[in-house]
Amino acid sequence: MSELILHHYPQSPFAEKARMMLGFKGLAWRSVSIPAIMPKPDLTALTGGYRRTPVLQIGADIYCDTAAIARRLEQQQPTPALFPAGLEAVVTSIAQFADQILFQHGVAINFQPHGVAERFKDASEAVIKAFVADRKALFEKGNANRLQPSQALSQWPTLLGRLERQLGQRGSFLFGEEPCIADFAYYHPLWFVASNAAVANALDPYPQVRSWMDAVAACGHGEPSDMDAAEAIEIARQSTPTGLPDTAFSDPAGFEPGQAIAVAAVDYGGDEVAGTLIFQDEESIVIRREDDRAGTVHVHFPRFGFRMTART
Repeated sequence: MSELILHHYPQSPFAEKARMMLGFKGLAWRSVSIPAIMPKPDLTALTGGYRRTPVLQIGADIYCDTAAIARRLEQQQPTPALFPAGLEAVVTSIAQFADQILFQHGVAINFQPHGVAERFKDASEAVIKAFVADRKALFEKGNANRLQPSQALSQWPTLLGRLERQLGQRGSFLFGEEPCIADFAYYHPLWFVASNAAVANALDPYPQVRSWMDAVAACGHGEPSDMDAAEAIEIARQSTPTGLPDTAFSDPAGFEPGQAIAVAAVDYGGDEVAGTLIFQDEESIVIRREDDRAGTVHVHFPRFGFRMTART
């Protein structure tokens, strides 16, 4: 079995979600640092243009989006379970809400003027301008609108108040005595707030939330060790993508294996990744693509939140 290789950078909330899931599973993994902004030439060699963070690599299989990463980790090591038996629909739906709605609020809370000043206090003006331009471009291809800090502040007591009450009534985690995918999805936007000293006090009125965050954080990050991006690309080039299961899945839009397509996120970061559709089921879309540096790779996407378009 090839090593788990996570392409990420330390400050990314979704990367923290992935790191926490790896820790929850008690897995060893290799850590490849990527830039926080475009261009990301080494990552592009593997993904074909997908620019969001993080990306999980296993040999020549590339998993984009933490939803796809979570399902691959569950396959890698079924216990402890990210998707508890009998609760998959509800924990997945709640995780989706947190990854979209709570995440937007966490980002907006951070990007109040005093939050920006703190987060970029050691950065040059050129670095700040490049970051702002990159994040503006991130939202140009997609249907998501950036949430204004004033609206996030207004709605924050609703979101955190609900969480505070539930945690006070149900036990250590959202669905009992063990964390699951819902906990990690709720955790990472709040971790992003807590990691910024200028805005961390937004969590102070919620002691149950703070205690729960400590309990989730205790899962740790597993056993990471550094890897150079060039080595990761070479591993992909020398590897053969894993076989895919047979499926009788019928695509509602009529896409079929062997068809040239492009895949892109629908909300933000919607840069298209072109390739040949080789597999799909109710959760996944997989395309094959060729790269001069990485060779033949299979790029895996979640079905939900991504779109396919035909290529000629």
